[in-house]
Amino acid sequence: MADLMVKGVIFDLDGTLVTSSLDFALIKAQIGCDRDADLLDFVESLPSPYMREEAMALIHQHEMQDAQHAEPIPGVVDTVSFLKSIGMPMAIVTRNYSKAAQLKLERCRLDLDYMLTREDALPKPDPQALHMVADSWSLPYQHCVYVGDYKYDIEAAQRASMHACLFAPVGLPDYAQQADIIIERFVDLPAALGLHHRARTGQFA
Repeated sequence: MADLMVKGVIFDLDGTLVTSSLDFALIKAQIGCDRDADLLDFVESLPSPYMREEAMALIHQHEMQDAQHAEPIPGVVDTVSFLKSIGMPMAIVTRNYSKAAQLKLERCRLDLDYMLTREDALPKPDPQALHMVADSWSLPYQHCVYVGDYKYDIEAAQRASMHACLFAPVGLPDYAQQADIIIERFVDLPAALGLHHRARTGQFA
């Protein structure tokens, strides 16, 4: 693949860097959310602060339980290590609860520069968090890539004017063609971004 001149890599968390077994159908059923509706949008739409608080408390409970079982996705540790070795800025943008996300990183021993959760910015597919990360690095948006495993990740990247990389380890979903880059194994990410070549030739800057 041609060099995309990627100078910053932003990752989704669940299903991209770490495993997750969150049962969204169960969570939606427990709080009365339609199966096809966005969970966070539904909570925001609840008519009273008490109802929103109760619904979010239940979601937090599920997220914390899920965090206690998280493991790194195969290939993530080696890939993150390589990106660190070439000085690539890295960050995480996730719709997760901050405490659960932090626990997952600690369990999986992943140390990235920067993480934004739904408590820090509008949740994906809104591009706000991606722009905040790129701005913190003083990088043009088109020199960043967002790597994720779901359609919201592709949409957020596109709305942020970034490269959209879909991680699809178990087959291509129907929205895969919307991504700029597709990888089926996480270890293929540096090559897909042209970074191995740049590292060998000393062209990384």
